[in-house]
Amino acid sequence: MRPFSLSRRQFLGTTFASSLGSLVLPAFASGQTPKVKQLRATDGDQRFEPDWDERLSISVGTQTGDIVGSSDKALQAAIDYIAGKGGGTVRILPGTFTLRHALYLPSQIRLLGSGPETIITKGASETIALSEDSDWYDQEITLEKSAGFQVGDGVVLITKNPSTGSQDVMKRTLVARSGNRFKLNKGLRKNLWLSGKPTASSLFPLLTSEYTKNVVIENLTLDGNRKNNTNLNGNYGGCIFLQDCNRYTIRNVTTRNYNGDGISFQICHDVKVENCHSHDNADLGVHPGSGSQRPQIVNSRFENNHIGLFWCWGVKYGLAEKNQMTGNNFGISIGHNDTDNVMRENVISNSGKVGILFRDDARGKNFWANRNTVVKNQIINSGAEQGVAIDITGKTSDLIITENTIVEQRKPMQRTGIRIGPDAGTVNLADNLIQGFIKSIDDQRKNS
Repeated sequence: MRPFSLSRRQFLGTTFASSLGSLVLPAFASGQTPKVKQLRATDGDQRFEPDWDERLSISVGTQTGDIVGSSDKALQAAIDYIAGKGGGTVRILPGTFTLRHALYLPSQIRLLGSGPETIITKGASETIALSEDSDWYDQEITLEKSAGFQVGDGVVLITKNPSTGSQDVMKRTLVARSGNRFKLNKGLRKNLWLSGKPTASSLFPLLTSEYTKNVVIENLTLDGNRKNNTNLNGNYGGCIFLQDCNRYTIRNVTTRNYNGDGISFQICHDVKVENCHSHDNADLGVHPGSGSQRPQIVNSRFENNHIGLFWCWGVKYGLAEKNQMTGNNFGISIGHNDTDNVMRENVISNSGKVGILFRDDARGKNFWANRNTVVKNQIINSGAEQGVAIDITGKTSDLIITENTIVEQRKPMQRTGIRIGPDAGTVNLADNLIQGFIKSIDDQRKNS
């Protein structure tokens, strides 16, 4: 075989071409794509888009605005208009807006209030028993009396399941009526038999959404009118209730006086709650719900709720940082498979029972709140005479609790700084300042 060779002219030409190529062609690692430098609006491309100076917006006000009104219909009309155009801003002017149904948020929307002067609330709830059986395939109910119910109202239907004995809950809209007989916006899919004592209640979240993404809610107040409403479980409602959503930002929002949760989001990922104030709600101030990944709860206040921050089931890689939690029964509660979360630089004070509770959620092989970090928090005045600042229960393990200031400023009584239950696993304690307790650390593990 003849060996490969180049003439001098061929060699110089090849060398020149290679050198020129090295000047104009960038080097990429294997699998790396070029960086997008010039942003353009390209049909269907939602990842890269210019930061436009002005976007589509519409205003709603009780006296002035593009849409004038103080009901959910006025606000929802503005929201639907923006959604129909592909997204933008709904500006809510100062005033009080009283809802008969939840506001449903679509993707790619910014709901922007005018500060504390923008108040969204609801009227008093009413609960009426059903007077006729409805099967799971029906799309209507009959009430004992129509009372204050109107077409367009949001309702919660509750009954005892005839097979399991558990409670079934359905959220629906009343879309037509004849006397006490109402058509629903969609079928029941559960049996509403009189044997289960079914009821209809005028309950709903104030803001809600399912299967949406890229939404901003900011600069407004949501008031649940707690004293005139019955309780709605945080798995179904709240001032804000989200289900299966992604990339929400809730900023400078007050959620208050809801007979349930202030902010609840279930199986929602990359939700950020920033500079918010959730207070005087019957249940939870903020509720990162089951399966929610990477929530960020920052620079917010949670006051006078049953629990300030409740990590639900399977919440992972979350951050709670620089929040103030005051006057809740439990400042923070974390449990069932809530792992790899960081709680940092929070101030947790005057908790009625426990400052931070690691729950004993013994429902499986390893369902405890493992691999969580508690660092540089201030935990002050926790519980009554036998209160505990940090209570680690069940088989919770692999915790890092370091550089916290844990203080009891009242009499020591029978109060404890950190209590580690007998079944707990590895707990790494370092550089914590603990003072004012009858017991700084109560480690009940046998081999501790």
